[in-house]
Amino acid sequence: MPTAPAFRSRRARAPAPAPARALRPSSWAPALLAALTLLLLLLPATGRADERMRTDALETALDAVLVVRGAGPAAEFLGSAFLWGDGAVAVTAAHVVGRAGTVELTDRHGRTLPARVIARDPVRDVAVLEAAGFARAGLRPGAPGRLGQTVWALGAPMGAAFTLTRGMVSAQARQVAAAVPLKLLQNDAPVNPGSSGGPLLDHAGRVLGMNTRIADGAPFFVGLAYAVAVPDLERIVAGLCAGALKPMPSLGLRLRPVDRQIAAALDRAPGGLLVDRVLPGAAAARAGLRAGDIILTADGAALTKSGDLAFAVEAALTRGVLLLALWREGAPARAVLLLDASDAPDLIARSTLAALAPPRAARDPGALGLVLDAQGRAAQVVEGSPAHLAGLTPGDRIEAVNGAATAPDALAALTLDAPALLRIRRGLGDTLHILLDPYPAPGRARRIGAGANSLDPAVAVF
Repeated sequence: MPTAPAFRSRRARAPAPAPARALRPSSWAPALLAALTLLLLLLPATGRADERMRTDALETALDAVLVVRGAGPAAEFLGSAFLWGDGAVAVTAAHVVGRAGTVELTDRHGRTLPARVIARDPVRDVAVLEAAGFARAGLRPGAPGRLGQTVWALGAPMGAAFTLTRGMVSAQARQVAAAVPLKLLQNDAPVNPGSSGGPLLDHAGRVLGMNTRIADGAPFFVGLAYAVAVPDLERIVAGLCAGALKPMPSLGLRLRPVDRQIAAALDRAPGGLLVDRVLPGAAAARAGLRAGDIILTADGAALTKSGDLAFAVEAALTRGVLLLALWREGAPARAVLLLDASDAPDLIARSTLAALAPPRAARDPGALGLVLDAQGRAAQVVEGSPAHLAGLTPGDRIEAVNGAATAPDALAALTLDAPALLRIRRGLGDTLHILLDPYPAPGRARRIGAGANSLDPAVAVF
């Protein structure tokens, strides 16, 4: 008997899939490598715009940055500056130029031009210099700096010209000096002595401020740098150029805030400023202020920090009068403070610069800050004197002046009216040359130092 055929489903069976073909590395590796390379190239373009500076902006900024040197034969390095506005003037810090009437400016292409100091304000630490000879536009002001914004500092730290460093805004408004009515832009872009007067820039090369100082008491950068913020800088530069900026007068006051401890000792609420000292003959003394007074308000505004008074004084400069509410010996009192420009003689404008030239009479060793013994050795060098600024130290023996051997007894009668080259013997017999300028650049508190190189850049050691 024949067997029945096996049952078959009417649903068609799908054919078995063909075995997958293995991909060989040689077929996909080039494509993957190309994709990764393209991704790496595109990554910087996806970053924040203010974390990098455009090449064209950097080139423009470098063309506007200047190195400031003294106008004398020594051409002493002083600091940094930058072209402002249409390029007719340059801006720098007042402490860079000191009380000099003329300086030298050098751009990154090596061109050096003399520049007169048009005006300066040593309290706000801004100076304006003539710079039309460079015939190029200055830097444009930017928007006020934002907290966390990336910034770039340009200048000549330790004499290393046209150096660029990067940081960020770490505080937007920091009053660093209580007597100065400025809230500086705090940042951590590395700057050092010599950076003062250089610009602080945003990613487009626009000015956010002018580098002016580092943390108090720190000889070099420790993570805190300060710049005059661009809104204040625009106002001050415009006022200096127009001769309209009102100088900050010296009040002759020493104050401290009445904090909780002082308030508890005086059995009163915290607030106000305690007068520690009044300088005889100064504006505060003429207003009748006394040690022990507590200044509560200035023109009706409460005072809680010592720096508050500086802003109150600046706001009252146009009127020339500041009304003070006091607490004196347990009772309220009032004082009228007259704000006289004669109490601020250091605001220098173009018309008064000629009077600042120092006399050029010959100076003897005593006037140079040098006390010599019978062997021609420096028994004492007065700190801050021309001899000290030149680098002389106690124990140095002067052997020659301007190349001519000089006997010890002749040194006592030595007088200088121009820089002289001294050959000295130091220590156990080391000899070196020092240039002693009887009239070093005026207004310099200290030398910046030997520069970014650890060695004296003027001396080559082989």
